[in-house]
Amino acid sequence: MELQNHLFNTIAQVISNARQTAYRNVNSIMLRMYWEIGRLIVEDEQQGREKAQYGKASLKNLAGQLSLEFGKGFDERNLNNMRAYYRSFPIWNAVRTELSWTHYRLISRVEDESHRQQYIQLSIDNQWDTRTLQRNIQSQYLNRTLAPVTAQPQPHQFIKDPYIFEFLNLPSDVRQTESTIEAALINHLREFLMEMGKGFAFVARQQHIVTDTADFYIDLVFYNYYLKCFVLVDLKTGKLGHGDIGQMDMYVRMYNDLKKQADDNPTIGIILCTEKDETIVKYSVLAENEYLFASKYRLYLPKEEELKQLIEQDRITLELDHENK
Repeated sequence: MELQNHLFNTIAQVISNARQTAYRNVNSIMLRMYWEIGRLIVEDEQQGREKAQYGKASLKNLAGQLSLEFGKGFDERNLNNMRAYYRSFPIWNAVRTELSWTHYRLISRVEDESHRQQYIQLSIDNQWDTRTLQRNIQSQYLNRTLAPVTAQPQPHQFIKDPYIFEFLNLPSDVRQTESTIEAALINHLREFLMEMGKGFAFVARQQHIVTDTADFYIDLVFYNYYLKCFVLVDLKTGKLGHGDIGQMDMYVRMYNDLKKQADDNPTIGIILCTEKDETIVKYSVLAENEYLFASKYRLYLPKEEELKQLIEQDRITLELDHENK
């Protein structure tokens, strides 16, 4: 029986590997085909005297001919996608065949070239499916990070502002308790870790810390493998206050003293709140401690303009903080 199981497992692995290889090959061929079609369309357009008008008419006629011959996969909309795909990745060697055509169709719509490259790498590293990628593009995942990640990671490069928790499916027009939001985040841990960003691993909820004189409970504890440090998260359902900052400062100091190992970097503390008073931020320990952060969060995905405004507000505040340090 054991020999039969071994034979079955071995054959099953051979079949699985063959199917994966076949998928990768077919995917690579399809990506190359769409890239070549996009290249030919762009080059044909560039020969026209009136580029915009010529390209539009040419594409419509071309779509009609190809659709009659090869089916709906070559309609005008898809040809536009192929054209955008080639324009975004004019060098074939820059195309990573680990991703699907739908990944590239979404990424091609991103205007910033550096962001396109980052979304490709993030999708590969974190195995984002196309739904996750689309959500992250819509929520301006990269713009919400306080700074881009460099070769030598720094704490502020791994912190977002604001955080978006629309995946919890909690009504935003009803005041939620901290325990309700916290429980929902744990129940959606995969999405929560994705929103936290690269390198985060969950450690504990309501971690009990005992000192000589008192007991304390930290809402959420993570470890970041790139920063090589613990990350404490304190969740608030209202506006940031002095007491919230003082409490997190104490938690971080306590964690460094009681939990941090010798090879760990200093602990980071993040206070998640619905609103921040910039005066409190400016004149509190937040302004001088590079390991303490206060970030807003939303239980819904804001409209594009609202999200841009939230991001811009925090960029201005961050720049002012750096000038004051």
